[in-house]
Amino acid sequence: MAAVTTERPVSRPLQGLESGRRRYREKIIVGSLFLCAALSIVLTVGIVLALLIPSLEFFGQVSPVEFFTGTEWAPLFKNSQFGVLPLLGGTLVVTLIAAAICLPLGLLAAIYLSEYAARRTRSFVKPILEILAGIPTVVYGFFALTFITPLLRENWLFGTPPGVFNALSAGLVMGIMILPTVASISEDAMYAVPQSLRAGAAALGATKYEISTRVVVPAGLSGIIAAFVLGISRAVGETMIVLIAAGGMPNLTFNPVEAMQTMTAFIGAAGLGDQATGSIGYKTIFAVGISLFVMTLIMNIISIRLVRKYREVYD
Repeated sequence: MAAVTTERPVSRPLQGLESGRRRYREKIIVGSLFLCAALSIVLTVGIVLALLIPSLEFFGQVSPVEFFTGTEWAPLFKNSQFGVLPLLGGTLVVTLIAAAICLPLGLLAAIYLSEYAARRTRSFVKPILEILAGIPTVVYGFFALTFITPLLRENWLFGTPPGVFNALSAGLVMGIMILPTVASISEDAMYAVPQSLRAGAAALGATKYEISTRVVVPAGLSGIIAAFVLGISRAVGETMIVLIAAGGMPNLTFNPVEAMQTMTAFIGAAGLGDQATGSIGYKTIFAVGISLFVMTLIMNIISIRLVRKYREVYD
């Protein structure tokens, strides 16, 4: 005698209803993601237009040749000078000092955390390192002015000591501030390298140092380059540290012990509301801003090309 089943078949209309609800939720999620992406594009276009329109008005009054080749920057004085090279030189000097600190130290810290540190040590050290990224930049600025600068002045051994305001202390502290960003992103890139590459190198007799420098670092090079570019871009765009510690003197020099003014420091100082809207001094803020925007855009384009060139894809 055949057994009689008591199970009730699943209703197909209910299955179709659940499937329809699931597709509806997926459409909502996709639409939300699209709106987020569209919002970022709209904001970027808005920023470009906000910078571009006053900048075009500025270059209608000031020659672009004078702006990009002039060596005197005094836009707010009676005999105005609009040469942006002193601001550009100050930005490059401070950025190079910061890069000399954060790039090698950040990479070494990333190699240690990824290849040498135990799991417990990594879980303890990495959050502490990232705390440095959460400190307000104004605190770094006063730290540079009240601690690093007096320390440099008291222990200087190479000719004229640094002034009260100088690019060296600002660059050193900026490098310390950016170091966690470079270290964290580089470590994530190296940590993502498959263990099979490490095991294969070890099977061939490679030492821990050789595995780290000749296998892991080249394999994670695209992520490391992205970390470097992000760190340099942050150094270029930093305001408070250079505004407090480097001084506000446009000075076309590559001597780091002298006071300098960067492009962001000028924007921060001139944008306090003392300039009449529509005046030439007001428009210089946007001209310097669009120049800074173009600089960072070029850096990002170069970084994208480098990341694509050295990118490794693993199964």
